[in-house]
Amino acid sequence: MVVAIVGASGAVGQELLKVLDERSFPVTELRLFGSSRSAGTIYPFRGQTYTVQELRHGDLFQGIDIAFVSAGGSVSKEYAEDITRYGAVMIDNSSAFRMDEDVPLVVPEVNPQDALNRPRGIIANPNCTTIQMVVALHAIDQISPIRRVHVATYQAASGAGAQAMKELEQQYREVLDGKPATVNKFAYQLAFNLIPHIDVFADNDYTKEELKMYNETRKIMHSDIQVAATCVRVPSLRAHSESIWVETATPISVEQAKQAFAHGAGCVLMDDPATKTYPMPLFLSGKDEVFIGRVRPDLTNPNGLAFWCVSDQIRKGAALNAVQIAEYIIK
Repeated sequence: MVVAIVGASGAVGQELLKVLDERSFPVTELRLFGSSRSAGTIYPFRGQTYTVQELRHGDLFQGIDIAFVSAGGSVSKEYAEDITRYGAVMIDNSSAFRMDEDVPLVVPEVNPQDALNRPRGIIANPNCTTIQMVVALHAIDQISPIRRVHVATYQAASGAGAQAMKELEQQYREVLDGKPATVNKFAYQLAFNLIPHIDVFADNDYTKEELKMYNETRKIMHSDIQVAATCVRVPSLRAHSESIWVETATPISVEQAKQAFAHGAGCVLMDDPATKTYPMPLFLSGKDEVFIGRVRPDLTNPNGLAFWCVSDQIRKGAALNAVQIAEYIIK
């Protein structure tokens, strides 16, 4: 496979290189693209070095089979025609095409077959918070259809990119040294703080991040499932956490739910309160799976369950999910 990565210098682009290597993805030729700032940067891959080319309009994508694109929505929209013109499959990590009817929105553990119907040659990678949630929801939905979801997210700095992670580290140093905190990537200082605001506010006072979870979940699961989200930025570096409450059509016992999570595709059950065993982002960064714990009944609803899940936003929430889509297409 001739593979391209657009946005190779970003956090997701760098993770894509790692994931492609670790999973022995059949790369016969690799091409890296980026902005004028990153053009000329050299990265190693499987014993060779590759130089980032500046992304330009034209014939740069001729002969490419799969293009992983992670350079922001405006770049994806501007260059989609160039990328797909010669038959490349564009796996896009931005929000540019996610809700377009003729672009599949895919999480391989949930709806892999949707990737085969791509009239524009584009497959969209869902939002990171949606990906980890639907992997967990799918395990439960196989037992009884889910009617309603309430979710609160605890999203690490990694969700805002590599520079945001550096800024959080810088803020901690500055605050501990008694200096004013540098604030560029977030609405407020994130160090020693929580910010209940990710992306811009819509007219209904939900943020775009929260509305993504509503709309994307319904498209991925082919369901009229109702989702209400509150998305919060927290001062951890990497891996997102979510507190999830679900209402199913029929009651599901805690034991049934734990068995579903234990055997669900892409899921790992970590749930033993007696030994203080539960998922935490500090220990699960860099892992592939969605880790689930604190499974318990909802005390207010016989059809309700509550649980906690953690997953690496850069990995499963972006790079790994994209590579899994490509693997499914090849298979």
